[in-house]
Amino acid sequence: MDIDRLIAQRSATINGSGIRRVFEIGAGIPPDLKIDLSIGQPDFPVPRPIRDAAVRAIQEGRNGYPLTRGIPELRQAIARRLKTDLGWTLSTSAKPGAPSEPGVLVTPGTSAALLLACQALLNPGDELIVPDPYFVLYPYLAHFAQAKAVFCSTYPDFRLTAERVERLMTPRTKMVILNSPGNPAGVVNSERECRDLLDLCRRRNVVLLSDEIYDEFAFPESRTQTMVGDRARPVAPSPARLKGAEDCVLLVRGFGKTYAVTGWRLGYASGPARIIEEMTKLQQYFYVSSPHPLQWGVVAAFDVDMSREVAEYQRRRDLVLHRLAPLTEVPLPGGAFYAFVKVPDRYGSGSNRGENFFQSGVTRNLLIVPGRTFSQRDTHFRLSYATPIEKLERGLDVLAEMLA
Repeated sequence: MDIDRLIAQRSATINGSGIRRVFEIGAGIPPDLKIDLSIGQPDFPVPRPIRDAAVRAIQEGRNGYPLTRGIPELRQAIARRLKTDLGWTLSTSAKPGAPSEPGVLVTPGTSAALLLACQALLNPGDELIVPDPYFVLYPYLAHFAQAKAVFCSTYPDFRLTAERVERLMTPRTKMVILNSPGNPAGVVNSERECRDLLDLCRRRNVVLLSDEIYDEFAFPESRTQTMVGDRARPVAPSPARLKGAEDCVLLVRGFGKTYAVTGWRLGYASGPARIIEEMTKLQQYFYVSSPHPLQWGVVAAFDVDMSREVAEYQRRRDLVLHRLAPLTEVPLPGGAFYAFVKVPDRYGSGSNRGENFFQSGVTRNLLIVPGRTFSQRDTHFRLSYATPIEKLERGLDVLAEMLA
């Protein structure tokens, strides 16, 4: 059988994840020698209340199909958080209210929310503006919808600004993706940058998708103050916090990174009910629902204090800057747990510099991710400091030697 002739173009024309390639190469390094700074996964334990709630749900038999939208208890918890955090009044009923009223959809991870959003909004030939560098899924979101990904270069500071985006807009532009705090650079947009992007998208009748998977992992210098009840709470700037944002901002957040439950595959989307309804309709066929007992596990997640873990990541971030910033360019990571570090010119041209640096690291048992995994360029590498401090220090010793 000629299998190659049968494979669909949508699959044949994409590459495997560059991050997964790093994992495969790393499998050949003895565990006691491997210094893995590649994986973007929290290294702290899942908080006990979340684990206990999930186990209890399994033991109580909550293992069948839930509602496609998500269990009411979780959607109500999300609605309460977004009411205090953003000032949004959300519909969590089975039948949403007026078209202007935001809704909530629980999804199997934030990647599912992104895919559903693009499938609901993009027609063949439409354009999706994504920041470069980008989360590896972003270009393929357009590809799967037979749309076009338009790359907005954010070098050298990795800030997606209205000025940069507006130059790329055409009548076919349907959506702009903002990822702040971002992957791979950890950069956090300012409140002014968020406001300008929102104003631009509203004027051009374009959806602004705010991917905030790292919303809780913003460090103090990047945060602003918002009122929660009668007291101020430090938060990461977001276009969703601005007045009237709910009419054109599609918010995507999740539980995996914040609470170390990446394998549970739980995220959520909120925004204009008309869009949420279309995404829900598609989810019925794409995924059916999110994992039922695990939804019960995160119902109380918003009550768990993660400040200690965020402070620990800030300590590691500061160590990365202390060791590497004197040797090369390291734009300030204001959140998440990544740094996107410039590779010296001596490692090659812009088309393979990051790859050459990565291969040099492999010979020293060090795993990082070359920049071309996240970009049309290959001048940087990403390191993750979501790893025990002892391993991070070993990795920084190797990187300092390679950069010096």
